Amino acid sequence: MKSTNTAGHLSALLTVVIWGVTFISTKILLADFQPVEILVFRFVMGLLALTLIYPRRLRGTTLRQECTFAAAGLCGVCLYYLLENIALTFTMAANVSVIVSVSPFFTAMLSQMFLKQEEKLHASFFAGFAVAILGIFLISFQGSALKLNLTGDLLALLAALCWGCYSVLTRRISAYGYHTILTTRRIFLYGLLFMLPAVFGFGFRPALARLLSPVNLGNILFLGLGASALCFVTWNYAVRVLGAVMTSIYIYLIPVVTIVTSVLVLQEKITLRTAAGTVLTLAGLMLSERKR
Repeated sequence: MKSTNTAGHLSALLTVVIWGVTFISTKILLADFQPVEILVFRFVMGLLALTLIYPRRLRGTTLRQECTFAAAGLCGVCLYYLLENIALTFTMAANVSVIVSVSPFFTAMLSQMFLKQEEKLHASFFAGFAVAILGIFLISFQGSALKLNLTGDLLALLAALCWGCYSVLTRRISAYGYHTILTTRRIFLYGLLFMLPAVFGFGFRPALARLLSPVNLGNILFLGLGASALCFVTWNYAVRVLGAVMTSIYIYLIPVVTIVTSVLVLQEKITLRTAAGTVLTLAGLMLSERKR
């Protein structure tokens, strides 16, 4: 049991490390691609990769289970990423990073409402949430003023709520006992189906010439194979082992990973505010995981 929990924590950590870099990749791709184009390319690639890795079929599902898969695809694949990518076109990436980081709070509230197997929330969870958000705020707005954009910020908040719903749904899906790759693949399929209206409504262009650019191709491969195919499997596994609430707490680390990546890749300097924010975020993570 202890080794299983360790694997769950490592899976969640690996996931947020990769997802922390996706803000930079997505921002680069938005110069040449529409938000819905990025989503279609990355999740089609992810679906194909998972099919090649584990070519078995998911059999014996009930109508109720299929509805749960469909809801997870709608919330976690279609709505969350579409809302997040569109929000990035309206507001600063820092705003999106902070606002999306409140998704553990939504996950906790929804879990208490709909998941009987989740633990009751303790005061330490809320204290850790407040400390982590303060740290994330310091990291995200280092050296720049807070610039609010009602449309972009509301879209980011809705994205956070959608991810909370997705976490609760995947926790329920994990109780079905199917292989994690099979359930992730089914979620991807439904997510892509729900994207079809956006494909026709947001100017999707199938011109693949843009992928000939090494920068664009590299970022699409990273998002499709790493951030989608690999990370959704590892995240869903972590939710299955640790629960929706504990796994979602790792989302606090995403802005930390983003700023570290900026330092390593873009040669940005770490300021005192960044260091303080990182310490607060890590402290909030540890505090939230305390049971009392």
